[in-house]
Amino acid sequence: MKNKEKFLIFQPAKSAMQSGLFNTNKWCLSNCEMQESYLSSKFCWNGSSNPEKKIKIFFKTLDEAKKFAEKKNISFEIVLPGKRKILKKSYSQNFFRKKNA
Repeated sequence: MKNKEKFLIFQPAKSAMQSGLFNTNKWCLSNCEMQESYLSSKFCWNGSSNPEKKIKIFFKTLDEAKKFAEKKNISFEIVLPGKRKILKKSYSQNFFRKKNA
């Protein structure tokens, strides 16, 4: 690993297809540099020849992730999770007519 690379420590968000909060309480350490990428002419997706770009390491707590990065002399940035906005509504509210429509 190159010492100039910057890593992010963050909590992954739940996917759009996921209704619960499974696996969102762990912390992830991943590379945030996206250089050395190329566009595949056959399938039109972005790729990278550097396998370190695809590595993600998961930790139970933020402190464990920080200690690991400091022990390995990795420069990192912490992205704290945002507050979730929970809208409580019942299923029947999906069928109510909106006032502006």
